[in-house]
Amino acid sequence: RFVDSSELRIHQKMHRREKLYKCKDCDKCFFQKSYLSEHQSIHTGVKPYMCIECGTFFRTIQMLRSHENVHRGEKKFKCLDCGKAFTRQSTLRSHCQTHTGEKPHKCSVCEKSFTRKDTLVMHQRTHLEKQYKCPECDKSFRCKYYLRKHERLHKGEQPFK
Repeated sequence: RFVDSSELRIHQKMHRREKLYKCKDCDKCFFQKSYLSEHQSIHTGVKPYMCIECGTFFRTIQMLRSHENVHRGEKKFKCLDCGKAFTRQSTLRSHCQTHTGEKPHKCSVCEKSFTRKDTLVMHQRTHLEKQYKCPECDKSFRCKYYLRKHERLHKGEQPFK
């Protein structure tokens, strides 16, 4: 049942796979204009929804509501395999991959797969050229942080203690 005919039309468009609203920045299409507007904040960086607890801003009202669960300590999303509960559905989804062994994030360079996207991003850095070179010796590093630690060795410091 639908509240009005416009809701029915939107529902019918979904079944026909009609996507009438197109993003001018990335060509992604949407069933409703409001979905397009929400999506466009990705490109503009606009985050109009603020958490009154901590002042963090969010792109969508749904993201804000999900975040507010963290402050309330609500863990509404429960793993059916082990019973562990989470404040966010996305965290539960990521957790469930530990049970299934699914690794959907694949490195385009070496084909190695990871359960989490952030782990893939960290791994991909290993394929980068070591662009941070020590001016004192021939050593080079992928991260500026490790170069700075290394440079302290030349000064007689013990950076890894």
